[in-house]
Amino acid sequence: MNDSRIALVTGANQGLGRALAEGLAARMHLDDLVLLTGRNHHRVTKAAHEVGLLPGTRARVEGRVLDVTDGDAVAALADDLRARHGGVDVVISNAVARLLPEESQAERADEFIDVSNTATHTILRALGPILRPGGRLLVVASSLGTLGHLDPRLHHLFDGADLDQVEYAVESWRSAIHHRTTQEAGWPLWLNVPSKVAQVAAVRAVAAERRAHDLAAGTLIASVCPGMVDTATSRPWFSDYSQAQTPAQAAEAVLDLVFTEHVDPTLYGELVRYGKALDWHDGTPPVEQDRMVTP
Repeated sequence: MNDSRIALVTGANQGLGRALAEGLAARMHLDDLVLLTGRNHHRVTKAAHEVGLLPGTRARVEGRVLDVTDGDAVAALADDLRARHGGVDVVISNAVARLLPEESQAERADEFIDVSNTATHTILRALGPILRPGGRLLVVASSLGTLGHLDPRLHHLFDGADLDQVEYAVESWRSAIHHRTTQEAGWPLWLNVPSKVAQVAAVRAVAAERRAHDLAAGTLIASVCPGMVDTATSRPWFSDYSQAQTPAQAAEAVLDLVFTEHVDPTLYGELVRYGKALDWHDGTPPVEQDRMVTP
């Protein structure tokens, strides 16, 4: 073990994840390590090599194959980080399953939920306990993750829930999709809304248990909304992407949270967009025809 800092980014071989890895490598120090992870060995290796050669890169960059839906693999990585480095200093959970407008939401639901939600729960459980004092654990979500975007009948499933209860709610939603009872239960057909609400609720659940200890140690756990980003995943959903940020632009506000010297207590455990916490109870349930990605 040594005093170098360790950063981990999931879903980091392209798009926003790649930009976050690049930003971390540029802002961290020579003895620090950025682990750029993804499922595809070739893409991960190539991306890590390219980021390591960028002119602004200072930290070491290594590629690590990681399927975030494989709980055993995430747990093994956590054990390795604990054994080799005594923990991890920065975790940015960014993995997402790409979904196209013409695809059936119900048919893609399992993959989407596994990557966005089940994996989020796994990362929080496995990597949260090894987050070193002063560390940062951020889950990339969106402004659709505020509770008000869900039908009021579903609010009690997530408001004030612990992580086990959030997980139960997600699996209840998954079951409703398979049994075609989503609409009568109040779940929207569009996967993105309940998925993002559940992500934010999971972060809030973990943060609620750790708040006092983490704030005393200068540690931040939060979900983040990077705003509208022009990526291969989001572009098919835009009716107008002229105002969308590049991944590098969107990464800046997220990285500012990583490198801020003092943790703002009003941001701890919250959904943060451009340095400000969004109201958990805000939002309006969208009509099913309006499926454009919202920043």
